[in-house]
This record gives sequence, structure tokens and C-alpha cells, in this order.
Amino acid sequence: MSVRRFLPSFLRRFLWRALMILALFWGGGIALFSIVPVPYSAVMAERQVSAWFHGDFSYVAHSDWVSMDEISPWLGLAVIAAEDQTFPDHWGFDIASIEKALAQNERHPARIRGASTLTQQTAKNLFLWDGRSWLRKGLEAGLTLGIETVWSKKRILTVYLNIAEFGDGVFGVEAAAQRYFHKPASKLTASEAALLAAVLPNPLRFKVSAPSGYVRSRQAWILRQMRQLGGESFMTQHHLY
Repeated sequence: MSVRRFLPSFLRRFLWRALMILALFWGGGIALFSIVPVPYSAVMAERQVSAWFHGDFSYVAHSDWVSMDEISPWLGLAVIAAEDQTFPDHWGFDIASIEKALAQNERHPARIRGASTLTQQTAKNLFLWDGRSWLRKGLEAGLTLGIETVWSKKRILTVYLNIAEFGDGVFGVEAAAQRYFHKPASKLTASEAALLAAVLPNPLRFKVSAPSGYVRSRQAWILRQMRQLGGESFMTQHHLY
């Protein structure tokens, strides 16, 4: 049965208009945030509404925007080493990682492995919602292509670092640096940067302030990857800092 036959005409018109409005909204957001600091993200909004729903009116989700010049180069390198080592070279998707993830997920369906690039994570954090669904992944793919087309790699990394979640109510690298290390993001060391990157798979479960053995082992692995990538020179070589 076709969509045209299944859905009433008024509902089809409503859905079409809703999609057009969302496309215009997201397209405008991509254009605007290519030059303007991001004041708020979809994930921040989701966390804020959830806190209010549970009666926590003291919770305030926000981030303190900083430019890449105000962020330690170690932090950008740590995030790339941990999350997306082909970031400078791909156009939003790491096909090899996707194939590996699909193969592993087929063998071990109880342990789902992701393969999202930093651009995909930025698209999701900025415009979409948590959770796994084909609808969200489809929207994420479209937004990823838009971001990669309009933004530079440096801009993508800057936005990612400013809206990433590093703990309960802790958004962005400046807030994380101040909360956990009592210093600005520009002063973070390689070890501190690796520790922040180590919690990114699940910042509400893994704690920077009380790192588990797994987080410490992941921190050590990230530090090794940072050295193998070439250290700070990697960032300047790829015009990311």
C-alpha cells in the first residue's frame, strides 16, 4: 500500500510542511553556526526538560563558548584519537569503521558498537535527540552532509568541543576544565585532555572526577594514540588549530 493511499491528504500536507519547516530550520542553523557561537544544543535542551520533569529546577544546562585558540591543542587531539582518527580526511562518514561495526554487531547483537564520526556526533548533539532509530540516523546523515559542506574541519571540531557532554550538567570543554581541573581549557595537559576524552562514550556513566579502572585504561590508550598520530603537530598539519 502506498503512502498516498494510506495517509489522508491533510495528514500528508501536514507532514510535508513539517519536513519543510525542519529543513529550513536546520539549514538556517548550519549556516548561522558556521560563524556564530552555538548558545544551546538539542542535547542540552533534552537534559534541561528531563530535569524539570523530574522536579529538579536547580539544574541549568549551558556551556561557556570558547574559540579554538582558547582550547588546549591536546584536547582536540585527544578527542580525535579517541573518537575519529580519520576526521581530517573523511566527508562526514568513516565507511571502514561502519563496515567493522556492522560486522561486529551482527556477531554480537547484545554489544552494539557505534561508528559515528565527530561530524555525525556534532549533528546529533546540536540538532537531534538521544536514542537509536532509523529515523534519527537518517536525519543525522543529512545534517552531517550539510555540516561537512558548509563548515571547515576546524569549525566542526570547535563546535563539537563546545557542546559535548562531559558529565551531569557539564557541557563544553571550558566548563569541564573548570569543574574537574580548576583551570581554563587553554591550560589542559595531554593527560587531562585524554581523561576528558575517555568518558565521551558515556559521560553520565563514566566519571572524570572518579575514573574507574576502565576509564584509566582508556585514558592510557588515548595517550598512546595521540603520540602515534604525531602529537601537537597533527593539529597544525591538518589546520585544526
